[in-house]
Amino acid sequence: MRIATYNVEWFANLFDKTDALLLDDEWSGRDDVRRAEQIEAIAKVLVAINADLVLIVEAPNSGRAQSSGRALEGFARTFDLRCKKALEGFANTTHQELTILYDPFVCDLHHAPVGTASGPGKDPADTRFDATLRLDLDIDGVADSVVFSKPPIEAAVTHLASDTEFRLIGVHVKSKAPHGARKLSEQIRISIENRRKQMAQCIWLRARVDHHLDQGDNVIVLGDMNDGPGLDEYENLFGHSGVEVVMGCDKPAERQLSDPNATEAMAQKFGHRPASSRFYIHDQRRYLNALLDYIMVSPSLLGAAERWQIWHPFDNPTCYSDPELRDALLTASDHFPVTLDLDL
Repeated sequence: MRIATYNVEWFANLFDKTDALLLDDEWSGRDDVRRAEQIEAIAKVLVAINADLVLIVEAPNSGRAQSSGRALEGFARTFDLRCKKALEGFANTTHQELTILYDPFVCDLHHAPVGTASGPGKDPADTRFDATLRLDLDIDGVADSVVFSKPPIEAAVTHLASDTEFRLIGVHVKSKAPHGARKLSEQIRISIENRRKQMAQCIWLRARVDHHLDQGDNVIVLGDMNDGPGLDEYENLFGHSGVEVVMGCDKPAERQLSDPNATEAMAQKFGHRPASSRFYIHDQRRYLNALLDYIMVSPSLLGAAERWQIWHPFDNPTCYSDPELRDALLTASDHFPVTLDLDL
């Protein structure tokens, strides 16, 4: 079984208010990319990675008249994709949903959120991701309110051929970027505030992972963590990156999640490091590569995990040697898919 996570930039801009595809020459949300160009590029990438289950990060919008799942199922019909069924999680107000596309002949899914939804929760293991968690973030004896602007999607997954079951948690954790800062002091303040919120979300996620490990569940956490070991100078203020918290790097081996790309990034302080995204820095006139997207598996699935692959157009030889795929990856998004092959 191949599992993937793919952050598709401005996917919502490619659909009208009735969830119909906008296959035209108007500009998409991406710089210098037309809507039809981006739509066709996304389809080429999804066909190329040939996954059985894909978490779409920044999926099309859900709202009063729109449905992320309906939009993605329409997209799948247009391009005759194997992954033709969609599972939505909790809708949010950002026009960036977390929705899973999957092949119904390979696996069965249903939305299975854990926890209670009524009122602010105090136990992160038992507070639903669309609720508010009260957590003391700065050890001052006063509980802070923690919320997800994009609540993680929790799916109970059954691989039909092997009858293997696992819990999948799809995430888009808060960005640490200091948006709106006008001067250095504001940049520092906003960066630290965002890092605290990002870390709080990762603590909440880790508590849910521990809950499933206690239940004896197979667990997969995947998506855009907006974080990685050593990505910014504020990490030292908190002791760990959010990725390390979710993986449980300070816990016994039998409690740790595994992702070899994250492990390599932690070990490789200098030189080349894995990257799953590529952003243009306008004021510096250069590109920044960063590892933001992960697929983490519990020890119970590690023996079945055969290969993790980042579909980076310049780092992955298969992608680079195929000009059509390479161009599609660069046109479709500023993130690249990450896949994991499981022998179930």
